[in-house]
Amino acid sequence: MSNRTRLLLWTDTPAAYVEAIEAAGLAPRVLVETLPRQQMPSEEQLAGTEAMLGWVAPEGVLPRMPKLRWAQALMAGVEGWLALPDLPPGLLLTSARGTHGDSMPENILGALFHLTKPYAEAAEAQKESRWARRVPVSLNGKTLGILGLGAIGQELAKLASALRMEVLGTRRNPVPVEGVAEVLPPERTDEVLARSDFVVLLLPATAETENFINAERLAKMKPTAWLLNFGRGQAIVDADLIAAVQQGKIAGALLDVFRQEPLPVSDPFWTTKGIKVIPHVGGMHAERDKAVAKLFVENLGRFLDGRPMLAVVDRAAGY
Repeated sequence: MSNRTRLLLWTDTPAAYVEAIEAAGLAPRVLVETLPRQQMPSEEQLAGTEAMLGWVAPEGVLPRMPKLRWAQALMAGVEGWLALPDLPPGLLLTSARGTHGDSMPENILGALFHLTKPYAEAAEAQKESRWARRVPVSLNGKTLGILGLGAIGQELAKLASALRMEVLGTRRNPVPVEGVAEVLPPERTDEVLARSDFVVLLLPATAETENFINAERLAKMKPTAWLLNFGRGQAIVDADLIAAVQQGKIAGALLDVFRQEPLPVSDPFWTTKGIKVIPHVGGMHAERDKAVAKLFVENLGRFLDGRPMLAVVDRAAGY
């Protein structure tokens, strides 16, 4: 028993992770303990845990875990972890980067259809037995700009190009990407904004992306263009976006992420005509825990063997 690594699964849904550990044949090598998200670890767990999976640890917890060497975050974004003032400098942190590759591109594509097809209006009209026709907008021939061509952006590009959309995008390393007509460095973001009919934000939360979409950049967009944010709420200056929509500088925005979640009842995003609020469902799907568990057990095996880990967080870069 003493040779087994103590592992804490700090989540409300540990079953998928326990099953994955057993299926990978790692159960004999770890002592698994589970803890609901809202409960705090016991003193014994704090003292003995060597590896942990969780959403984010509250401030003051990690310094009380002297044996903790690795934490696996349950989200691709780790800004909550990196914001901890007492995050141990030697703690290995890995994210769930890449586990939304199937669900989020589909959900973003659904958002594009929501903006261009009349199904939502038809559903509302049916409640009144009202025959209301609206001509759908074709995505074929439209230009999709993707700011942040990571794993999700690349999968989205494949789907969009299959619909015969022209896809432009930015990434730090502007090498060719399947389905993307032009890959540009972030310094050429304004070109993507000016040419796109739909702009999708998939930017991580870093110092460089804070308030990235402001009045100046919104002014570069077409007055007929839509902005869709599925990355992080901090990337947009909220007041600037509301003003741009109200003044007709862009057609509108569909937002899945926000600075504060749940979005407060008093937030003007709820009532601004032309802004559509989606309650952060872009990365959600029924099999999400299984997808994250697949990455987790791969990393667990690597951790136990002393091999390099996957999706290691670069603290300087912020993801």
